[in-house]
Amino acid sequence: MRRDTPGRPLACVMGDMDLVRPLGLASIRCAVVTLPHSMPEYSRFTSMMISWPDEEIADGADELLDCLVRFGMRQAEQPVLFYEQDAQLLFVSRNRDALAKAFRFVIADPVLVEDLVDKGRFQTLAERLDLPVPPTRRVHPTPGSAAPDLDLRFPVVVKPLWRRKTWAEAAKVIQTDTPQALREAWPQWARHDVDLLVQEMIPGPESCIESYHVYVDADGQIAGEFSGRKIRTFPVTHGHSTALTITDTADVAALGRSLITVLGLRGLAKFDFKRDPEGRLHLLEVNPRFTLWHHLGAIAGVNLPALVYADMAGLPRPAAKLCRIDVRWCRFMEDWRAARESGIPFRAWLPWALSCEASSLTWDDPMPFVHTLWRTVSGRLAAHLPSMPLHTQIDRSVASK
Repeated sequence: MRRDTPGRPLACVMGDMDLVRPLGLASIRCAVVTLPHSMPEYSRFTSMMISWPDEEIADGADELLDCLVRFGMRQAEQPVLFYEQDAQLLFVSRNRDALAKAFRFVIADPVLVEDLVDKGRFQTLAERLDLPVPPTRRVHPTPGSAAPDLDLRFPVVVKPLWRRKTWAEAAKVIQTDTPQALREAWPQWARHDVDLLVQEMIPGPESCIESYHVYVDADGQIAGEFSGRKIRTFPVTHGHSTALTITDTADVAALGRSLITVLGLRGLAKFDFKRDPEGRLHLLEVNPRFTLWHHLGAIAGVNLPALVYADMAGLPRPAAKLCRIDVRWCRFMEDWRAARESGIPFRAWLPWALSCEASSLTWDDPMPFVHTLWRTVSGRLAAHLPSMPLHTQIDRSVASK
């Protein structure tokens, strides 16, 4: 890995294009830690790359730590470290002392990080602090055991304490409508041998999920904030976000600010709420990390990653005023699947998607999307024409373009 030149420090990004892009829009050069041939590798905002094959990190945490520390120490200016997924958040939090020798970064208190990521610990914290979460019970299905009688109103949602790719296939949680359905599913869950949370489901579609996004500086002051709402997910129920919009909702911001004080939070956070039919907000989770929402927030005028970078680099903060609401983000290919599942025809969805102010397809940085599309198409063609060489692998060094 080559040594960086003196000047403004690099942003070292453990994340995808929705974290790289807001930094790039603020003219911040990025070194990305990413899977080989992933979208950030091909972005014009990426000046260096550290190829890392394990998205979950856990199996190679020590090796990654050594690699990152050596990388950071070789730079003329200490890079500013960014992280987007739970696994990356925990990696940075649990190795904060070692990483601090080579990087500058913002992160919440280590105990609070663990309390917020582990859903069981979060439930305990919520009960102690009287947070507005839906009624929840913790269970542990084991082979041969019977499902307990729960004092909850059905339908409920069931989720593991830690996010797992093998859980519930594409959805984040499993909806269970009746006690009988829970008893029938119990033996299947027992095969996973993990603790689960069973939580009363707040009525309403995924578009009732609203969120508050904030960066709280070291002095406890709010440096930037915005709110938003989901438009669509895939799968349509309990799925992953495919379309989002910025809002300016007073009660979401007010509740988010009050929870910052209750939690004593510093750094980044996303508070997810669901609004019930009576208009009440229920807290679903708190994520103390950077998120895909920060791309959309930057377009709307509040670039939280750029604010963090400025503080860490000792530079003046950029303006952080919400100047646009109702701006939209979509994950292009996934949102078409969500729209189709929702009954929206392609002829209506396509102009809507193309008019989104933020998306995985951006005309000023098209190569990440083009490369992903090409790999998808060529891979499908290769399945039918295995003898035809359809594309050439791009082999790039760990250091630079």
